[in-house]
Amino acid sequence: MSHKFAVGDELTGKVTGIQPYGAFIALDAATQGLVHISEITYGFVKDIHDYLEIGQEVRVKVLDVDEGASKISLSIRALQEPPSSYQNHHRSRQSLQERVNQHDADGFNSLKDKLKDWIEQSGH
Repeated sequence: MSHKFAVGDELTGKVTGIQPYGAFIALDAATQGLVHISEITYGFVKDIHDYLEIGQEVRVKVLDVDEGASKISLSIRALQEPPSSYQNHHRSRQSLQERVNQHDADGFNSLKDKLKDWIEQSGH
């Protein structure tokens, strides 16, 4: 690595190779990083070729630098605005437990009342 890259750096690089698992991006003459397929864009990516092509310039963000292995993990997605459906989906998933907890008490209370009615109706 000829240049020191740090986590959080936002850079422009050029796509030099595409594999089923990700795209290699040249950051300078001596340094390449990898954008894993999950970091290309929001949502499911079946074929990277639908999003990138060799020689294309792209903006990337440095996610991780492993100097010992000379590997740099990059993301294109980190510089994109998440789609509103993605934000809503993740927000609702995070609060699902809160919603369950909130309605649990209601459910048990109505069951307790019904159980009392059922016992009375059964003649005991």
